[in-house]
Amino acid sequence: MPSSLSDFSLQLSWVTIGSFDGVHLGHQALVRRLAQGARMDQSEAVVITFDPHPAVFFKRVPPSNLLTSPEEREELLCSLGIDRVITLQFDAALANLTAREFMLELKQHLGIVHLLTGVDFALGKDRMGDLTTLARLGSEFGFGVETIPPTRFGDQVVSSSQIRQFLQSEQLDKANAWLGRPYRLTGSVVHGEARGTRLGFPTANMEIPSERLIPSDGVYVTRATVNGVKYDAVTNIGTNPTFANTLTAPRVEPHFLDVREDFYDQKMDLDFLQFLRPEIKFADVQSLIDQINLDIQKAREVLAHGA
Repeated sequence: MPSSLSDFSLQLSWVTIGSFDGVHLGHQALVRRLAQGARMDQSEAVVITFDPHPAVFFKRVPPSNLLTSPEEREELLCSLGIDRVITLQFDAALANLTAREFMLELKQHLGIVHLLTGVDFALGKDRMGDLTTLARLGSEFGFGVETIPPTRFGDQVVSSSQIRQFLQSEQLDKANAWLGRPYRLTGSVVHGEARGTRLGFPTANMEIPSERLIPSDGVYVTRATVNGVKYDAVTNIGTNPTFANTLTAPRVEPHFLDVREDFYDQKMDLDFLQFLRPEIKFADVQSLIDQINLDIQKAREVLAHGA
């Protein structure tokens, strides 16, 4: 999926640059302004982003940290009116480009006439390309620089890092509010231990890409999409501590409320609508079964109210 700037030869473009992981409310405000301005200027609206995430490349965060895959990110950005998403491979060569070298490439290959950024934006080797430097380069290369104020939710600035903290601390409602949509995991359905089937609650065992952030262990109201069809579900994330052979890593296992399908080897999108409870170890299997029935009842109530 990663591209090279040399693959492009655009005449006029408005550009923004960043990781855009999650494409949250702050990203959306910036991207909509980019799309609007580019249309008025008869230019292409271009988002430049990176794979892997620069913070992962520099080992500032663990690799299992992403809110969106590159493909999901591109789809979300294009849905906001972007003409072109360019995903650059973030490697040592790119990390060592100076701000001047990078912006010169944007001028040569994208015909950049306008750069949109956040207020704390910087690029280039050692992040030396701050807003003052970019304004100077804009005068030299012929592009304008516009900064967009941060988006706030209450008194907090919306950020991908805070959304990750929400997801890992049972605050799904806040994460979804800041994303502007339910948090989604995408993966293929694989065979598991069939514990849910033996209990009377068959589940789909999802294989999630290792780089994706999985919410905190617990039980969630969810909605799955397979081949364009939506299914209501209760999803458990965790290691099944009630059983003797506890799993070594958390699994994502939706139980569908009104359908008996296994969906093996099919791609599934799973939207997380509401957190119900933490995963706990029950005294016996019957206690677990009783609680699952209560979880299903609660999930139906949540879904009936338009979740």
